[in-house]
Amino acid sequence: MAVRAIRGATQIDADDRDQVLGATAELVREVLTRNGLTSDEVISVILTATPDVVSEFPAYAARRAGLDDVPLLSATEIAVPGAMPRVIRLMAHVETDLPRSAVKHVYLRGAAALRTDLKQR
Repeated sequence: MAVRAIRGATQIDADDRDQVLGATAELVREVLTRNGLTSDEVISVILTATPDVVSEFPAYAARRAGLDDVPLLSATEIAVPGAMPRVIRLMAHVETDLPRSAVKHVYLRGAAALRTDLKQR
């Protein structure tokens, strides 16, 4: 079994605790579902938020979404002028038999514009 990294992101409409919780939970669920994974196969998850998202820790949202025994880390994304606002990003390290070419990275809501090179399935 290989260790793979899966990337994802979502965008919220406003820095609102409920939006952070909901959008992060949706992102976690989609990453697991699209890659046929369970939380037991997740090694760790790093979550970042742009500097304009401060109402809740994305890691707390991921924990509430079912990653209750997975090491999680929240961090702030660097403040690049002109960057897309209110984005929560994820990098999950997982154990899987999927080849790297079959891993499905997940970009939801407005964050889909960050990776127009990826076919969203």
